Amino acid sequence: MSTEAVDWAMDKAPMPRTEKGKPDTTGRHVLQVLAEYANPAGANTHPSVLRIQFRTGYDRTTVQRALRRLEKAGLIRREGSVDGRTRWQLALEMVRPASDWTDLEREENEYRAAAAERKRRSRSKGVTGAESVTVTDSKPVTVTDAESVTGDVTDSAPSRHALNAQPSRTQRRPNHQQPPVNQLHKDSSSPPAQQDTAAAPEEAKPTGKPRAAKPAKNEHLDAFGAFWLNYPKKKAREEARKAWIAALGRGADPQHIVTAAASYARERANEDPKYTKYPATWLNKGCYDDEPDQPARPHLRAVGDYQPWRNPEDHSSYYEEL
Repeated sequence: MSTEAVDWAMDKAPMPRTEKGKPDTTGRHVLQVLAEYANPAGANTHPSVLRIQFRTGYDRTTVQRALRRLEKAGLIRREGSVDGRTRWQLALEMVRPASDWTDLEREENEYRAAAAERKRRSRSKGVTGAESVTVTDSKPVTVTDAESVTGDVTDSAPSRHALNAQPSRTQRRPNHQQPPVNQLHKDSSSPPAQQDTAAAPEEAKPTGKPRAAKPAKNEHLDAFGAFWLNYPKKKAREEARKAWIAALGRGADPQHIVTAAASYARERANEDPKYTKYPATWLNKGCYDDEPDQPARPHLRAVGDYQPWRNPEDHSSYYEEL
């Protein structure tokens, strides 16, 4: 094996291309195998197709097609045969252009810049704030059809006098000072008063809603450790944890479950563990609400000349003896 040939095949040889113009990674792998059997000049390399199959893992057809593509690209040349195997010459004079490395660096920089931009956008989307609402199209409304005040003010119709108009919800009173009534009576030729009916802009209200704090995901799981320590059979912990969460979701008290598990452990202390329930089964069936078993009563035996009690009113036994 020649290090010069292997170094050329690994780094310096041009990248072979497929018919579609994509990098031919299969052909480059086969080229590296040929370089391992070449001399420092890149000649006298003649591994069999079977050997190349063994080194690369490709089938026979794939190896033969890769050799034809390498020969067509000018990276290898035929130099006869040895024992029925083709002898190849590597084109060590062909060198990979330096632009391949610069292109890869540019693509890497573009990828990192795009990733940073996506990360920045994702962070900016998470920050939401309330925007103020500004009314820009509100215009003052001028009353142009109000008639001039003539005669006594008390005799004029209030609905036809501009000064008697009641301000609506969206109107506001004029800023100028209202003249006295007698002045209006004297100067009847004055132009009709104008009424400012511009709608006051509403105050902006924040649209964002305060987010409620989510409950802890592993809430009440601290008591699960105490339950696991007290339960007599420690099997299928993950299933037991799911059953524990389901039991708490049904409203069960964690302390009550732990106490019931300790009581169940005392009941099964001297029993066959084969018949002890799995913790998940015990939780899913709600066995923590079961009443504990009553202790068995001791068996009494007759001592001495003890005879069973007989009813003195029942004389049938006496007749049987006679």
